[in-house]
Amino acid sequence: MRKAILKKFILLLILTVSISGAFFYVIVSHVILNNTQEDMRLTLQMLDESIDYEKDLQSQIVSLKKLVDNKITRFTILKEDGSVCADSEVADYEELENHGDREEIVEAKKDGVGYSTRYSSTLETKMMYIAMQSDKSDYYLRVAIPFSGPQQYLILLMPAILISMVIALVISIIFAENLTKSITKPLSDVTKKLEDFKENSELKFEKYKYEELNVIADTVTKMSESIRTYTESIKFEKMVRQEFFTNVSHELKTPITSIRGYMELLQGDFAKDEQTKEEFMERIIKETENMTTLINDILMISRLETHEAEMIVSEVRISILLGDVIKTLKPYADKNGITFHVECKPLIIEANPQQMRELLINLISNAVKYNKLGGKVEISIVSEGQDLDIVVSDTGVGIPEECISRIFERFYRVDKGRSKKVGGTGLGLSIVKHIVNYYNGTIEVKSELEKGSRFEVRIPDIVNSGIENTHAESEDQEDLKIG
Repeated sequence: MRKAILKKFILLLILTVSISGAFFYVIVSHVILNNTQEDMRLTLQMLDESIDYEKDLQSQIVSLKKLVDNKITRFTILKEDGSVCADSEVADYEELENHGDREEIVEAKKDGVGYSTRYSSTLETKMMYIAMQSDKSDYYLRVAIPFSGPQQYLILLMPAILISMVIALVISIIFAENLTKSITKPLSDVTKKLEDFKENSELKFEKYKYEELNVIADTVTKMSESIRTYTESIKFEKMVRQEFFTNVSHELKTPITSIRGYMELLQGDFAKDEQTKEEFMERIIKETENMTTLINDILMISRLETHEAEMIVSEVRISILLGDVIKTLKPYADKNGITFHVECKPLIIEANPQQMRELLINLISNAVKYNKLGGKVEISIVSEGQDLDIVVSDTGVGIPEECISRIFERFYRVDKGRSKKVGGTGLGLSIVKHIVNYYNGTIEVKSELEKGSRFEVRIPDIVNSGIENTHAESEDQEDLKIG
């Protein structure tokens, strides 16, 4: 594993350095080009100061070229109408065509200085031209040098780029080797014990150098204990247990892979400052929290399926419970401009408070998470005799018709990409279904893509028949109405 990490790290480093080298080449080439153009402009100014426009211009420009430059530079003097009156490279300059439409001349007439790059049919090579108006006369001066493009600077810059890449690679490999050893050893230990988990029902880890790895080890240990408790309680359902374990392993792989990815980024020294390192650490902790949440959801489904855990039933004031759930979800809803429209009668039901809270929070949080910006969530809780009727509707993205029959399956996600972004374990609606089944209730779903979804839950015989007394209404105050 250490070799694989080093190999990937080196490949990534080479890619990074190569991209940096490319940027360095582009930027430096641009700077050199600007400097070259500035030097050519200064040369024209010196030429302008040296020429006597009352005397023979051709002889002067030829003489001056020998003094200030070499054979590769071409000087030209033009009249305001664009006709050539002197050229250092062409003796019969009178036969040259009018240059008034040349890009650098047009620009010089407009801005005082003009630049262009093109192929010269006279010199049969690509040239860079700079032209400017004389400060002493109405003439225009132009200088040109061979210029094949920014790539001609590559030969000059390549040694510096290569040396920088080699130095960066050597230093990084040395540090990466040491860091990789300190991280991959405990990671290998965790991985090996996870691989042996099917045979050994107990996981024990030593204390590692990095606290984040200890958090992972502790979380995985708790996870193993929870899964072992769960699997032992449903041994008589071997096929169901095997399918469930496969799903759990798949879901846990995502946060573990994410944690490992952030650790590799840390070991690769991609976090250059303490703020970035702290952010990576926080993300690692967040993933461990996600694993804990997943485990808790798994345990709840296990208890609901087996009916083995004792459920404490008490009087639950549904409007107070609903108000607490909305208060919990309101910050996220406000962030996305989602409003609640609620009508809830002051009902008292006989049920387990935690189960009712899970039912409401999973239904309503889905309506919020999968809603549109500025959307609306409508909640209605009323009684039909002693039956409790809960309706949650939203104006969200909706559910494809072919997926409605599967949304209550454990870990099933309609849109895996969106589900990952908004968070959650993929067990929310499965928990809802199990709670409804626990109370012998029913749940119906209606949905239309891009228009929203409607969930209706009917739970029989849990509404307290004494709801009409004034004491109940005074404590619950009036109907809960929001919106």
